[in-house]
Amino acid sequence: MAEAARAGAEAARPGRAPPRAGGDLAFSALAFVLALLPRLYVAIAWAREPVWDGHYYDFGARRIAAGLGYSDDLIVGGQPVWHPWCHYPVGYSGFLGLVYRLFGAGPHVATVANAVLGALLVVVVHRLARYATTPARARVAALLAALSPGLVLYAALVMTEPLAALGLVTAPWLLARGVARGRPLRGAVLAGVALGLATLVRPQSLLCAPAFALLARGGPGAASGGARAGWRRGALAAALSTATALAVVAPWTIRNCRVMDGCALVSTNGGWNLAIGAFPRATGRFETLRAGDGCPIARGQVAQDRCWMAEGLKWIKEDPVRWLGLIPRKLSFTFDHESFPIGYLGEANPAAWPEERRATGRRVLTASHLALLAVAGLGVVARPRWRPWRGLVAQLLALAAVLGLIAWGVLGDEHAFWPLAVAIPLIAALPLPGRPANGGVVGYLAFAVASVALTHAVFFGEDRYHMVVTPALCILAACALRRGEAAPAPERAAPREALTMRISRLLR
Repeated sequence: MAEAARAGAEAARPGRAPPRAGGDLAFSALAFVLALLPRLYVAIAWAREPVWDGHYYDFGARRIAAGLGYSDDLIVGGQPVWHPWCHYPVGYSGFLGLVYRLFGAGPHVATVANAVLGALLVVVVHRLARYATTPARARVAALLAALSPGLVLYAALVMTEPLAALGLVTAPWLLARGVARGRPLRGAVLAGVALGLATLVRPQSLLCAPAFALLARGGPGAASGGARAGWRRGALAAALSTATALAVVAPWTIRNCRVMDGCALVSTNGGWNLAIGAFPRATGRFETLRAGDGCPIARGQVAQDRCWMAEGLKWIKEDPVRWLGLIPRKLSFTFDHESFPIGYLGEANPAAWPEERRATGRRVLTASHLALLAVAGLGVVARPRWRPWRGLVAQLLALAAVLGLIAWGVLGDEHAFWPLAVAIPLIAALPLPGRPANGGVVGYLAFAVASVALTHAVFFGEDRYHMVVTPALCILAACALRRGEAAPAPERAAPREALTMRISRLLR
C-alpha cells in the first residue's frame, strides 16, 4: 500500500508524464486554427518570389517534382548534362517537391504549405508540453508558439527552419507518449523516424539523439527499477532511436556515394561553414568564401567541401585563440536579435518594405524573441520554497543568476542575451537542491538549445538559426518558476535504524 502511494506521488511530480497526457485535444484543435489564420494571411498576402537560400530550395523542389531528382543541368558542349546536388540538405526541397507534385507549383503553394506546417508545429508544442508541465502551462506554451511574430512571418519564407523545428519537437513527443503508454521501444523507433527526417532537413538535428535518454529513463515502473536501471533504459532507447534515424538517412547517403564525387551523410556544406567561421576574414557571421581564400580549383561538391574542411581546421590550428575569441560574436549573431524574416521579405518585395517599416519589424521581432529567451531562462529554475533551506538557497542563487543575465542584456551596452542560451542547459544539468523537474522533456529541450549554441559556436552565427528552438523556448517559458521537486518521504525505521540514519546525516 505504501509502495503504491509512493509510486503515485512520483508520477504526480511536476514535469513527469501525466497519467493521461492524451487529453485536451479540443484545445490542440483550437490552437491549430488560431495558429493557421495569421500564417495563411502572411503566406498569401506577403509572400513573393523566393530569395537567398529559398531560391535554391524552391528550384530543387521543382526539379524533384518534375522527376529529375535533386539536381540541375550543366551545359557541356552545348548540351544539357544532368548534374546531381547535395550541397544543401535535401529534406525541405524533398518535402516541397512532394507538395508541388500533388498541388502544382503555383505562386503560393509553398508558403501555404509552410502555414499548415507552422500550425501543426503549434499542435505538437501543446502535445509535448503536456509531458513537461501542467495542462494550463501547456496551453500557455501553445499560445506562445501560435502568436510568436517570428514563427508567424516564417510562413511567407521558403526556408527550412519551421520544418526542422517540427522534427525536433515531434521526435520527443512520440517517445514521451510511447513511454507514458508503456511502449518505450515503439516510441523510440517512431522518434528515430522523426529525427531521421529532421536530419535530412537539418543535419545537426542528429545531435539531439542522446537527449532521448532523459525521456526514456522514466515512465511506468521507473520508481521500482532504480536510477541505474532507468539510465540503462534511457541509453537503450537513445541507441535505438539513433540507429533508426541513421537507417532513415541511409538511402540518401547511399545515393550520394553513388552519384556524387564522394560520400556525404546528408549534405556538403559542413566544411564550407567551418571555413566561414575560421578563415582570416571571419567576423562571426556569414561571409562569402572566395577561391582566393584557399580552394581555387573547381571540383565536385564533396571534394570542395573536404577542401574547405581541411582549410578551416588549418586556420583553427594556426590561431586557436582568435577562433575561440569569435565564439561570443557568433553566439551574439545567433541569439541577440531576430531580423532574418524582415530582411527576407524586404529582399523579395522592396517596395512594400521601405527601411522605416523594416526597422520597425526588426524591433518587434527582436523584442519578442529576447523576452521569450529571458522567460525561458526561468524555465529551469524553481519557485523558491522556504523548506528545505538548502533548496531555498540554491534556487535563489539560480534565480539571481538568470535575473542577472537578463539585467545584463537589458542594461549592457551590447544588449547581450546569448549568455542565457548557454545558462539554460547548464542550470538544467546542475543537481541543485530544490530544483524543478529538469529531466525528461525539459532536459531534452535544454539539450536542444545547447546543440544550437554549440553548433554555431563552432561554425558561424545568424539569427535565423535560433528559430529551430523557438518552439522549445516557448515550452521552457511556460515552465517558468515551477514548484521544485519534493524530497521523497523517508520510510519509517526501527529505533536503532533511525539512530543510525541520524548519525550518518550528521557525518555528511
